[in-house]
Amino acid sequence: MITINYLTSIEFGSGAVQRLPQVLEELGIKRPMLVTDAGIARAGILTRICAYLSAEQSAAVFTDTPPNPTEEAVELATEFYRKHACDGLIAIGGGSPIDLAKGVALMATHDGPLSRYAGMAAMPLIGPQAVPMIAVPTTAGTGSEVGRGALICLRDGRKLVFVSQHLLPKRALCDPDLTLGMPAALTAGTGMDAFTHCVETFLSPRVNPPAEAIALDGAARAWRWLERAVTHPNDAQARWEMMMAGIHGGLAFQKGLGAVHALAHPLGALIEPMLHHGTVNAVLLPVVLRFNAGHVGDKYARLKQAFGLPADADLAAEVAALNTRIGMPSTLRELGVSANVVDRIVAGAMADHSTPTNPRPLTERDAAALFMEALGD
Repeated sequence: MITINYLTSIEFGSGAVQRLPQVLEELGIKRPMLVTDAGIARAGILTRICAYLSAEQSAAVFTDTPPNPTEEAVELATEFYRKHACDGLIAIGGGSPIDLAKGVALMATHDGPLSRYAGMAAMPLIGPQAVPMIAVPTTAGTGSEVGRGALICLRDGRKLVFVSQHLLPKRALCDPDLTLGMPAALTAGTGMDAFTHCVETFLSPRVNPPAEAIALDGAARAWRWLERAVTHPNDAQARWEMMMAGIHGGLAFQKGLGAVHALAHPLGALIEPMLHHGTVNAVLLPVVLRFNAGHVGDKYARLKQAFGLPADADLAAEVAALNTRIGMPSTLRELGVSANVVDRIVAGAMADHSTPTNPRPLTERDAAALFMEALGD
């Protein structure tokens, strides 16, 4: 027997963000805390969204989200939430503000420490008293706006997952217009994040046909439209398709990810260099596709068919070529990663929640070899 849940409500399309005041009223939120980052503020997106809100609804704005949410940032934002006597959250941005907001939703209503709630086994500890949240994604990649989980870096250096249906945003307002004009590098990195989510969930051995179908469709959308979105930043159709692909990845998460994410999560916990998750995924994906070949049944053939590739195409090579076309690096070394972190990355990968759902069993030796291949040595 399998249990399948798709739990949140998504409002998708041009102008969806204009519904924000009505959604706040529907959810009974009178004084929300807006969680975003400095980049969103500089780009003018925050001002654009606040224009739809009343003075009280836009009074508490937190812009100090780090690129990879940390335990310290969750504590700071939770203190801000309490100081302003807020009763709900609006997360605006990519995966980092949305995940940080989920951390606030948890810690504003549950006793600490944060680490107590980390991991799949801790799900029952997170209750329905979690703060209600609205997610407004401004990138097309993480899928966190429709996901139950948040990834947060703890003080001890581990990047861990916090998962509960009670952390799922009550509403996702997905407006592709908010991504128009997004810089090419960010479009490429977030787009490869969405693509990797879809590919890895499709390849996961767990039995969940609806999630598998969503993942396959999302991967095909990203394959067809990502390059167009990178090279034509104001193409509304490309932005629509990529935001939908990002949602597909988030909806399919519950089928499990794989070795790309098992390695990317501890890499994302590094303080120096500070890495963009989607870009790391892009580098790792061809390496892991080569590793998993022969362990996925007919799924590579199905992916190639969905992408319009010849049956004899080398899927890993085709993904690497896509990376090159959209300006992604080909090695971790290009991102500033060195071999001296290999033990830390391997330990993190072996403990990661994504490892059990890689289609090919992953050993410490395998993880080290994958890391070194991705490093470029």
